[in-house]
Formats: sequence, C-alpha cells, structure tokens
Amino acid sequence: MNKRWSIGKINDFVEKNSDSKLLSTEFKGFSQKLLFQCSCGNDFEKTFTKFKNNHQRKCDVCQPPKASR
Repeated sequence: MNKRWSIGKINDFVEKNSDSKLLSTEFKGFSQKLLFQCSCGNDFEKTFTKFKNNHQRKCDVCQPPKASR
C-alpha cells in the first residue's frame, strides 16, 4: 500500500521525528525541495525523501554533508 503524503502529514512526521520545523506550506511531489528550519535557527532545503529516508534532518552546519565516495 502506498501512503499518500500531504503537507499536514509531512508536518506531523517532522514534528515527531526531528527537532526541525517545516516552513513550506505546500507539497507537490517527492522531487520538490521543502524548506525547514533547524533547531539552531538556520533554514535549509531538502527533499522529503532525503529528510525521511536518509535521516538528513538538520542543517549543513549541525549535520555536515557526508564525504562522497
């Protein structure tokens, strides 16, 4: 079964699973970058897939990008 994600469901997921806040107000698809605010106050953009599946739930200052292989 495929779960349908709405902006409300995404906001609930963000609140329950991270210290970040969702600033975006609409969701058009999984390739769209959403705007988040980190617990340190910095704003950052990630796709919901990266936020959810790759645990990239903080800004690049708090959680630096991993070095590429």
